[in-house]
Amino acid sequence: MIWFQFFSHILLVMALGWYLATNLQWYSYKIERVVLHHTNYIWHAIYFLIPLFAYYFTGIYYWIYFYFAYLPSLWLWYRKLDKKLVVTGRIKRFFALLLALTLFQDILCMAKESCEVFGVILPLAFAVAGSTMIEKVLFHGFKLQAKRRLESMPDLIVVGVTASYGKTSIKNFIAQIVGHEKRIYATPRSVNTLGGVMKDINESLPKDCEVYVVEMGARGPGDIAEITHFVQPHFAVVGVVGPQHIEYFKTLERIRDTKMEILQSDRLEHAWVHTSAHVKPNDKVTIFGDEIENVHADLDGVDFDLTLENRRIHVHIPILGAFNAINVTAALHVANALGISYEKGARYAESLKPIEHRLERIDAGGKIILDDSFNGNIDGMLSSFDLASRYDGRKVLITPGLVESDEKMNEKIAKKANEIFDLVIVTGRLNRAVFEKVVDKEKLHMLDDKAKMQSTLAELTRPGDLILFANDAPNFI
Repeated sequence: MIWFQFFSHILLVMALGWYLATNLQWYSYKIERVVLHHTNYIWHAIYFLIPLFAYYFTGIYYWIYFYFAYLPSLWLWYRKLDKKLVVTGRIKRFFALLLALTLFQDILCMAKESCEVFGVILPLAFAVAGSTMIEKVLFHGFKLQAKRRLESMPDLIVVGVTASYGKTSIKNFIAQIVGHEKRIYATPRSVNTLGGVMKDINESLPKDCEVYVVEMGARGPGDIAEITHFVQPHFAVVGVVGPQHIEYFKTLERIRDTKMEILQSDRLEHAWVHTSAHVKPNDKVTIFGDEIENVHADLDGVDFDLTLENRRIHVHIPILGAFNAINVTAALHVANALGISYEKGARYAESLKPIEHRLERIDAGGKIILDDSFNGNIDGMLSSFDLASRYDGRKVLITPGLVESDEKMNEKIAKKANEIFDLVIVTGRLNRAVFEKVVDKEKLHMLDDKAKMQSTLAELTRPGDLILFANDAPNFI
């Protein structure tokens, strides 16, 4: 019987560790975010707290619950996740440490013959603490390696990009426009943390690169400064500043101040800051945005005029969304500073390729699909709504609403959706109550399980529809 309890206990600790590790990875390995900012606390109760406390208080009968209720339910829960645990080196090290600690404790307990139950909390707690210490040591080594690589490229020009909205688009537009004339490399996808940037430098930054564009994201004060002090950009862009991640920053002023940390670079030559930041210009900082005029956006792209010091130029981009006039203008300013004139940059912009999942148009089955699933800010979402409103046919919206935002902004989104769309499909439960309160019942459809998305669309949509995917949230949110 003792050996059954021994192996079952190890399996229990590993199962709880799997749930814990999955949540930690979702929230950037910040235990306080898992505890304080999780949006499905019922999961914590069902898959962690109840099995933990039941182990200590139900005795031998616990294993019936564990094998026939807990493990099957945990497996079903994990199977339905659309953002599963990625088994990285860090995750492997965590489980190796957790297994070693559990085995050490249990063997010691059995040798003493004095344990009524094996401990669960201590192995988990020590594994989290020990894993954090190990990663800090490894992080320091990766940081030194990345620093040496940057120092070995003294002629490399670094461009830093941050914003509440649109930083990935600005980064990619700079790379596409400047890439016509220079060897340029940009951080991939939405890599925008110090750890991600360091990993990118060590593994992917080409040795012959001339311009390196670094996206910088933040979930709190100091995050941008940390990346800035490491890469020391020569040029910087601060795009639109707004209430994205207001849950973490609490005030718009703290968001703005954090974005402005990008100006702390010791070798900054010039920066372009959008008017939404409400900062004053100086010799090294140009405020941009007001030079953009006559913006026209439709399903074929965006046209706008740029009023420069002594001339006006017209720009056409085959990218959807009026807000992209701001993002492309920022890219043109950087390109001009790197020796590519505005006129030439505008010609290069005519061949821009859309950023994946950011108002990407897909024509399929007689339907027009606008994939804006990576756009989670209110300005971008309202802009995509406006674009959809220009379509004469039936319009369908699929959205979870705004994530990491407040009820007031979600009400604004829901009201606009009710005005424009013939069918509103709300995914998940996060903002369900807001949409139920605002959107007409006959056009509202709730979809709790995104695995049923395809069958739902086949049932509710038809050829000739325009379908807008506005934002997407993993089902842990």
